[in-house]
Amino acid sequence: MESLHRVETQLPGLHHHPRTNANRNRVSRSVKVFNTRRHHETPRKCLCFDLHDQLVPYKKAWTWQQRIVEEKKTLIDGNQECPDTVILLQHSPVYTMGTGSSDDYLNFDVKDAPFDVYRTERGGEVTYHGPGQLVMYPIINLRNHEMDLHWYLRKLEEVVIRVLSSAFSIEASRIDGLTGVWVGNQKVAAIGIRVSKWITYHGLALNVTTDLAPFSSIVPCGIRDRQVGSIKGLLEGGEHGKVGDLRLVDLAHESLLKEFSEVFHLQIEKQTVLDSNILKAEPFKLFE
Repeated sequence: MESLHRVETQLPGLHHHPRTNANRNRVSRSVKVFNTRRHHETPRKCLCFDLHDQLVPYKKAWTWQQRIVEEKKTLIDGNQECPDTVILLQHSPVYTMGTGSSDDYLNFDVKDAPFDVYRTERGGEVTYHGPGQLVMYPIINLRNHEMDLHWYLRKLEEVVIRVLSSAFSIEASRIDGLTGVWVGNQKVAAIGIRVSKWITYHGLALNVTTDLAPFSSIVPCGIRDRQVGSIKGLLEGGEHGKVGDLRLVDLAHESLLKEFSEVFHLQIEKQTVLDSNILKAEPFKLFE
């Protein structure tokens, strides 16, 4: 998910992330997170489908996003209220490519790939999604924010930079000419978007406790001279390094929603997922 913007203009198995500690801090379903910096303005509503502890097959999530985008277009064409939407989830192991991605960045024969490979309509090169990586898909109407793709990409980077700082005391940064978020030479978050009639989809992927081995089968985002990192890897040996995988994911998830709401000045309203295809769940094993 690199270089990541394109302007425009496949849901049917979801795996459940087992909850081993019911007392871990969670953002409740009724939570509403406000931007505390701009009290004089009323935050816009953002519908949130929070599946951060679920493994959603990529094609299901992709189709889901496309459907929401079309629904929003219909609302806008009818001059009806069109709230923003954000989806937070994890994916079953998968490789995804952008419309212009090159097979040269695959270290395997696509006909004999270790995981499914999808060529999507987002910009950028190949990346990997899998358990322990939090994926956020904002589907927002940039007419209500800034009609500027560079502004939007920088704001997504800002969300992740703030998460790493506030939740984990990790100092992250941008690198000129490379979209994403970096800690030293390690890329911890990839960003890849598509925008259709100023409605965004696709989004960002933050490596929390991700097994990084599958990245060795590709040239992540087409960048050969840099590494991929994770929050867990960066914290090893420190105070946070003793925190379990599930807790790290929860911490990152809570912070992602908070910082996203503040950066984009949105009121997060949790929604219930009603689609039976999305709700099909199976347990999966954590990488410990």
